[in-house]
Amino acid sequence: MNDASRFFNLYTHGFARVAVAVPANRIADPAFNAEQTVKLMTDAANAGAALVIFPELGLSAYTCDDLFHQQALLDGCEAALARIVEASVDLPLAAVVGLPLRVEQRLFNCAAVVQRGRLLGIVPKTYLPNYAEFYEARQFNAAPTATATEVELLGLRVPFGSELIFEAQDLPLLKFHVEICEDVWVPIPPSSYAALAGATVLVNLSASNVTIGKADYRHRLVSLQSARCLAAYLYSSAGIGESTTDLAWDGQAIVYENGDLVAESARFGNDSHMITADVDLERLAHERMRQNSFGQSVMLHRERLAAFRRVRFALELPAQPRLPLEREVDRFPYVPSDPVRKDERCHEVYSIQVQALVQRLSATGIRKLLIGISGGLDSTQALLVCAKAMDLLGLPRTNILGITMPGYATSSRTLDQALRLMQAVGCSVQKIDIRPSCEQMLKDIGHPFAEGKPVHDVTFENVQAGERTSHLFRLANLHDGIVVGTGDLSELALGWCTYGVGDHMSHYNVNASVPKTLIKHLVRWVAERGEVGESGSRALLDILATEISPELVPGKTEDEPGQSTESVIGPYELQDFNLYHVLRYGFSPSKVAFLAYSAWHDRERGSWPEGPDVVRNAYGLADIKKNLRIFLHRFFTTSQFKRSCVPNSPKVGSGGSLSPRGDWRAPSDSKATVWLAELDRVPDGEPPA
Repeated sequence: MNDASRFFNLYTHGFARVAVAVPANRIADPAFNAEQTVKLMTDAANAGAALVIFPELGLSAYTCDDLFHQQALLDGCEAALARIVEASVDLPLAAVVGLPLRVEQRLFNCAAVVQRGRLLGIVPKTYLPNYAEFYEARQFNAAPTATATEVELLGLRVPFGSELIFEAQDLPLLKFHVEICEDVWVPIPPSSYAALAGATVLVNLSASNVTIGKADYRHRLVSLQSARCLAAYLYSSAGIGESTTDLAWDGQAIVYENGDLVAESARFGNDSHMITADVDLERLAHERMRQNSFGQSVMLHRERLAAFRRVRFALELPAQPRLPLEREVDRFPYVPSDPVRKDERCHEVYSIQVQALVQRLSATGIRKLLIGISGGLDSTQALLVCAKAMDLLGLPRTNILGITMPGYATSSRTLDQALRLMQAVGCSVQKIDIRPSCEQMLKDIGHPFAEGKPVHDVTFENVQAGERTSHLFRLANLHDGIVVGTGDLSELALGWCTYGVGDHMSHYNVNASVPKTLIKHLVRWVAERGEVGESGSRALLDILATEISPELVPGKTEDEPGQSTESVIGPYELQDFNLYHVLRYGFSPSKVAFLAYSAWHDRERGSWPEGPDVVRNAYGLADIKKNLRIFLHRFFTTSQFKRSCVPNSPKVGSGGSLSPRGDWRAPSDSKATVWLAELDRVPDGEPPA
């Protein structure tokens, strides 16, 4: 980010606003259709869009049939195009419109790209359907039959061909390619090659009559093409006004980004309509950089890609200080807000964790598990996974030895919760007071606490954490079992664990790539389903309602912890948000802050996970910046040495893991200087009104 004054403008952060328009049209009335097109172009420009696309043959209507060979209609379409070019002079965007054009004494189904009074290029349709209800080869010629690379049109020499990429000079990541309807229905669409040649936005001008189930198929088609090409895909189709002699039209408009639906229109409207979508060009560029097989595909097809020509244009980006995102940014990127997807996600996460633990037990021949139960979230989730693993292996749950180890700051609440949970699960239970062994160690090392002084420093804390882990490993030796780790992805990211002989270490960790926000969600899901009985569900809900604390420093009373984890490292809901966007996409701190502000500043906007313990927090930019600074410092400067030697653990989500054998390899002695300097460019105040 170079200009703090434009921090609240989406274009500053690698986004582009695009529009898909479906005008009401009249068959063989180009002048009317041009005026409808100009109105929607103006609406798109007023909405801050950089690009707007229209349906196939929109200036003539798709259903002209043999009228396409009438000179009056063709002349009218060229006049309509001239009207659109003229109107575009005052509109700061690029527009793509469909019309029939005569080239080399033949007729082509074309898309014209217009921008600021210029005709940037003409793209003919490559594949002409001539089956079922389609008879395009009767009127048109396919793009490969043309020999011209330029055409004379409206008094200009204009690039012509299906291998054109249009590049915005002042938004370098906006490079778009145009194909038409059937082109995306073939085994290898032209847009596949265009993406390899650098196009980040793929445009499809379609007519596409509607039949039962076709709308869903379009969704799948466009989603998969955008995912394969690591691109945004804009799809239009014809709507009201097309002939219903034998067909019907629904006017579907959709935008996908790397397989994800960003925007879609209502269907079967009786008026012109338009959708806008904010596509993340930086995300697409990062995915292509990260997924090296994309580059290998470029190398494999380099001879074909050499045929692409570049058409560059200056795009005047909206310069206002405030142009917020319209797309919803998930507050909880690791947690689905859709109730239908919630069940699927939770079931899959559990299945991954359980299968991984079952494989480890099967491979080693070990039949017993040892796990420290604190009465908090992470050990709860790990115990539930252990129970499922035992069920799957046909072993009794008593083969799980749950050990709760109260220390100097263990509250009566968490101790009670730990015991109730273990009873509900049906594992073996052991309670070990670690204070005597801690006192011996504190005395041996000469710590002031051993002399009765209230010194509760990091040594005091880590002696307790170390004693718990030491007990677990020796008990594992005694019972011929393995220690199951409980620490989660969020704690690894922030270095919130005791290194070595502490909660950092185990024989196998089932939680290491599951973030705290998702663990909350999983525990709530089990409670709602009643999988551990009514008493178990009550215990789980109590655990969810408990403030997160390591309980290593005594509080004023035995029911009041002397520490709050989130008061030190920041709210997990924000830090998990930061982790996802830094780890998964490598976004700059200013972009992460912009996304966090978009997601969190208004508690009434967007969707929330369900649950009685869900608190709908809101965060202003100052809070976001403060907590992002904590994250960046801990993640890049102080914590990597802990991640460089973590126990084995399964990767669970596409959001990544921090295992050095998996998604994240980093030096233990790096600095956060460059990230913190970039964060300093983020303004401290709220946006202008």
